[in-house]
Amino acid sequence: MSSIDSQVAKELRFFRVYKDGRIELFRPHWDKIPPCDDPITGVRSKDVTISSDPPVSARIFIPKLTSPTHKFPLLLYIHGGGFCMLSPFSPQYHNFCSTVSAQAGVIVVSVEYGLFPTRPIPACYDDSWAALQWVASHVSGNGPEPWLNHHADFSKLHIGGDSAGGNISHTLAFRVGSIGLTGVKVDGVILVHPYFGGTEDDETWLFMNPTNGGLQDPRLKPPADDLNKLGCERVLIFVAEKDHLYTPGKEYYEELKKSGWGGKVELVENHGEEHCFHLHGPKYEKAVELTNKFVSFIKQA
Repeated sequence: MSSIDSQVAKELRFFRVYKDGRIELFRPHWDKIPPCDDPITGVRSKDVTISSDPPVSARIFIPKLTSPTHKFPLLLYIHGGGFCMLSPFSPQYHNFCSTVSAQAGVIVVSVEYGLFPTRPIPACYDDSWAALQWVASHVSGNGPEPWLNHHADFSKLHIGGDSAGGNISHTLAFRVGSIGLTGVKVDGVILVHPYFGGTEDDETWLFMNPTNGGLQDPRLKPPADDLNKLGCERVLIFVAEKDHLYTPGKEYYEELKKSGWGGKVELVENHGEEHCFHLHGPKYEKAVELTNKFVSFIKQA
C-alpha cells in the first residue's frame, strides 16, 4: 500500500498535488541564458534588481544608441508560463524581447515575477505592478537605472505579454486607469494569446490563488466596469485558431468594444496556429508576421 505522501490528490495542467500537500511541477526546470550585447543588432541587455523583499528583477534591453541623448519608447513585457514556469531569462523570451527592441527601437523591461508554488498568485500581479512603478520612478531622471534615466521616453510606454503575461498585462492597464501612474503615459497594451478564463485552466488558476474570488474573479473574467477603466489609448490582441484560449481572447475583444472604454482595440487572428507558436519557431513565416505586427503597433506611438 502506498504511503500517503505518494498518493495524488489532484492532477492539473502544470502540476500534481499530493495528499500530503506536496506540489510536483511537470516542468520544474527550464533553460536560462545570461544577458549579452548583440553584435549584429547592437542591442544590449543586462539584469537589474527591482526589489529584494519580495524578490523582483528584470532583464532590460536597449537598442543601439545613435547619440548620448537618444530617447526610446518603453515596453514593459510580462512573460507567459501558466503563472508557474519560465522567465525573462529563458532563451525564447530573451530572443523575442531582443528582437522587438531592435526592430521597434524600444527599451524593453522584461519582468521576473514570483511563480507558483514558491510564491502563489497574486504575487505575479503584485510583482509586475511593482516593476511598472519602478520603471515610472525614473521619470524625473533620478532613478536607480541609468538606461531609463537617460534614454527612456515616458510619454510612450507600452505594456505587453503573452498567455499568463497577457492576463497580467490587462490587470496592469486596469490599475493604471484606476490608480494612475504619475508622469507616465501608457500608450498601448499588447496581449498575445492571453488567458482570461472559460477553459479547463480555470481550476488550475483557482488552485494557485488561495485568495481567489471564484470564477467571476475580475482577474479571471474582467467585468465591463474594469474594461472601461483601462489606462491606455490602444489595445492589440492576438488569438490563435488552434489555441484553447482562442474563444476567451475573442470574447475579451468583444467585451472591451462594448464596455464604453474610449480607446481603439484591434484583433489579429493567427489562422491554423497553436498557442504562442511564435516563441518556438521565431523564423517561421507566420511568427515573423506576428512579431512584425507587434513591432509596428509600438512604432505607431
